[in-house]
Amino acid sequence: MTQFFPPDYAPTGQLMAELAQGLRVQGMGVQVFAGQPGYAYDRALAPQEEVVNGVVVRRTRTSRLWPQRIRGRAVGGLLYCLRSLVKLLHPARRGDLVLVTTEPPYLPVLAYLLHCLFKQPYLCIVYDLYPEVAVALRVVPRHHRLARLWQWLNCLTWRHAEAIVVVSHTMKERIANQCPGVSDKISVIHNWADPGLIYPRPKADNWFALRHGLHQVFTVLYSGNMGRCHDLDTVMATAKALRHAPIRFVFVGGGAKRQPCADQAQAAGLTNCLFLPYQSKADLPYSLTACDLSLVSLVPGVEGLVAPSKLYSSMAAGRPVAAICEHHSYLRSLLAEGGFGRAFSNGDSQGLAAFIHTLMANPALAQQMGDRGRRYMQQKFTPEQGALRYVEVVENCLYGPSPAPRIHAPPPQAAASRL
Repeated sequence: MTQFFPPDYAPTGQLMAELAQGLRVQGMGVQVFAGQPGYAYDRALAPQEEVVNGVVVRRTRTSRLWPQRIRGRAVGGLLYCLRSLVKLLHPARRGDLVLVTTEPPYLPVLAYLLHCLFKQPYLCIVYDLYPEVAVALRVVPRHHRLARLWQWLNCLTWRHAEAIVVVSHTMKERIANQCPGVSDKISVIHNWADPGLIYPRPKADNWFALRHGLHQVFTVLYSGNMGRCHDLDTVMATAKALRHAPIRFVFVGGGAKRQPCADQAQAAGLTNCLFLPYQSKADLPYSLTACDLSLVSLVPGVEGLVAPSKLYSSMAAGRPVAAICEHHSYLRSLLAEGGFGRAFSNGDSQGLAAFIHTLMANPALAQQMGDRGRRYMQQKFTPEQGALRYVEVVENCLYGPSPAPRIHAPPPQAAASRL
């Protein structure tokens, strides 16, 4: 159960599509119920029902309402949940286990209702931790009744879930502290990227770099959601500090902070900034490799509440990574272990600018960091490795903690519809 699914551009949808395929390869029948595209900008309606490489995908149009506005997305998410509930009243569509994401963030409550009505087992996949994100961004006061009710519902759904999957150790700590007693059922499974789809390529042979004039200039790339959780202030301050250097800052994507950053660049007369829309999945292998340095950033206060999936695709691209985050961020531990970049505190634009100058002056160092990042990702963060981790969790949900025969891909006609 996920509101976002391809052809939508949302990272959650892309990850869920790869997970569905990974589980199917392991012999599990998988059904997906999703919303219509609307995350990035208006797309043509996708089929209401189709089979994609053996995975049954059903979509509802009710979630396609004002996708660019917070209230519109909230209403669309609620309508998606209601439609999902109606769909899942049919036993054949529930399968043996329901996997629910936090897209929309109140979707796990629906799984809890199904559990109450039908004893339906479910697994929660937590990508973003709400209402804590809204509280950290000061959208909702910490002690607001809605926030307290939401936190209570979260604990209720987590306690009755068969398992919980989170994307970082800091997120696991957040949930365990908020809801004591569920720590043992939490598994940390990082996001991933496909090294077969995204791999290093010279900018001189990259049509995206050539089209935008990036092949002869040092390019710093921020690709993905420019939302309220992402620190773009430090990036823009760095762009201002390097306005006279032969460096280009490229922003690919959308989000609440995109237009303010573009306005800021125009007002400051920055000619070293380029803003481009979201790219299709087919173009990502070229846009992600049209740079010399990739950026990942989080604002203070959201560590353990969100996790930027763009990190893994940057590693697959074989480019050094600069992370802007707090001192206790899990991003710092990954960078230190893999040796593929540097981390900077929020507001440290001088440090980031100095790092960029270092890479410009030492291309061999940049190459070494990029190579280390790709090797590190291939060792730990591929779709196949992620799917196998999920298989372990799913098998534990279905069969219990005792050892069970590993699932291997049977002939298509023998695959049972279980998810």
